[in-house]
Amino acid sequence: MNKTICLVALLFLAGAFITANAQDEAPATPPPAAQGQAPGAGPGGAPGQRRPAAPPGMFPAAPLPHGEVKDYKPVTDQDLLNPNPGDWLQFSRTYDAWRYSPLKEINKRNVSHLHIAWVKGLPAGTTETIPIVHDGIIYTIAPGADVMAIKGDTGDIIWEYKRTYKSPQLASQERTKALAIYKDMIYYTAPDGYVVALDATNGKVRWETLKTDETQNTSGAIVVDNKVISGGTCNKGRDTCFIEADDADTGKEVWRFFDVAGPGDPGYASWGGADNTNYTASTWGMPGNYDPVRKTIYWGIANPSPYERLARHGGNPDGTSRTAPSDLYSNCTVALDPETGKLKWYYQYLPGDDWDTDHTHERTLVTTTYNPDPKSVKWYNTEVPRGSKHDVAAIVGESGIMFVNDRESGQFLWAEPVPVDAPNLAISNIDSKTGATTINWDVVMKKPGDHHVICYWNGRSYWPTAYDPETNSLYTSYVDNCLDMTANGLSGFRHGVLREGSDINQIAGIAKIDLSTGQMLKFGVQNAPGTGAILATAGGLIFHGDINRRFSAYDAATGKQLWQSLLGGPISVSTITYAINGKQYILVITGDNLANGVLARQSGVELTTGANAIYAFALD
Repeated sequence: MNKTICLVALLFLAGAFITANAQDEAPATPPPAAQGQAPGAGPGGAPGQRRPAAPPGMFPAAPLPHGEVKDYKPVTDQDLLNPNPGDWLQFSRTYDAWRYSPLKEINKRNVSHLHIAWVKGLPAGTTETIPIVHDGIIYTIAPGADVMAIKGDTGDIIWEYKRTYKSPQLASQERTKALAIYKDMIYYTAPDGYVVALDATNGKVRWETLKTDETQNTSGAIVVDNKVISGGTCNKGRDTCFIEADDADTGKEVWRFFDVAGPGDPGYASWGGADNTNYTASTWGMPGNYDPVRKTIYWGIANPSPYERLARHGGNPDGTSRTAPSDLYSNCTVALDPETGKLKWYYQYLPGDDWDTDHTHERTLVTTTYNPDPKSVKWYNTEVPRGSKHDVAAIVGESGIMFVNDRESGQFLWAEPVPVDAPNLAISNIDSKTGATTINWDVVMKKPGDHHVICYWNGRSYWPTAYDPETNSLYTSYVDNCLDMTANGLSGFRHGVLREGSDINQIAGIAKIDLSTGQMLKFGVQNAPGTGAILATAGGLIFHGDINRRFSAYDAATGKQLWQSLLGGPISVSTITYAINGKQYILVITGDNLANGVLARQSGVELTTGANAIYAFALD
């Protein structure tokens, strides 16, 4: 057996054994206050304040690491705008969501020599987070809803923050996608609805503030102008659905933007008179992005719920418009003023969604020329001069359709299906002058019992895309996966199916899409979908991993595979790079996430579960 693989297996098993024994040997009675947690930290209490300690958890816990980050340098506004090349300070490294690193010690010439530098086993649970790195210290969320500070050169834990939750199940299903860092604090949107500020040096709570009891944090935060801005799920009506800004120093709420337009909001008219008090549209996925020149944040809002138009409009699928705007602000980009939360503009990708087809997650902010290739681009704006330059926001929705809009006004520029066009796409048309989208009425559920297959479903989900300025291309993973659904008047009986006519051995891969022309190159084509984030580097490389445990590097220009490593479990979101004393590392997390099972069933991959770990790679 390959020596590297043997070493990895031994390290992983050792980490798992140590973790398991630490839990087995825990004291019978938990300590009065967990290490790394300030007195009074836990659910409940007034926003921005400490409160009496919550009752101890149901299960005993081992003592937590309680070291301290030495010589910590506070993160400034300028650092967030222009990070040190060796740092990874945001979920996509920079406000523009490029996921592009200027590091190039690892490049096309030497990537074949990449090897594992260290491995750290993680506890059981969900792994959907992207670590951040500052001055060689990794900050990440561990399965079980803990936050850790880890040495980036060894994988050793410095401190761990373990929060007390009312329900152990809430912690085990932790789905927060990212942490944020600013000054000397780490900001954690915890699954119980709290935004928590931790001291970056020791993990102790500085402040925490509650959104609502029904606003579960599954997303993450960004910091803009001393405000911690975050979204999340919403479980009990439109009043629990919002994007919120909190003061970065105190946790005091500054503003809220509500995702579901209510009475008094101009967008309320798009609901056709429906009482939407108990309806939702969340921001459960990746956080938003920020344009510092325009002083504008761009945030993606997901589908309306209940899923079916029938349920939202009294059994009448035509109770809302077939053409945007419809049921605002579902499936929109909203452009907001970060000072006030006021809406500047919105653009709706799918009007009055009928199938839970999210258009949340990140918007990639790029400057490029407008020159769509009619052979590649299905819809484009005939009023925009070719060759004109635009600051754009580009997204790939779960519908499998990529949109490019001008980020000054939201003006539609062009859109194309990914990976291929299909007659049962979620939308049937985009107006070539106004950019208004029209839902595909042929596959809308008209009455309970109606059955349709729509494409795509989780064609791309919460694992981020990347942009390479050298190729002017967005890189997205895709899966040729559609939704088989029978209406029941609420959320439908539903399961994934492959697109008719697709080849199971070629259903997944990476699409390189030129942001000027829309021309698409597919590479890494195979049967195993990817749920790992894509990473682009100045070394001319694209890194990506799949649910079949393969982690690979490709030539960013040609798509040629240059390197691959077989890991212990599926690659889950995560992928970043950082440097310590000039040495570059590539880091991924493997393990369980909610999409793995769905995509494995579609692809026929035999899924490995319970293999939660962090892997760091480097050159000799």
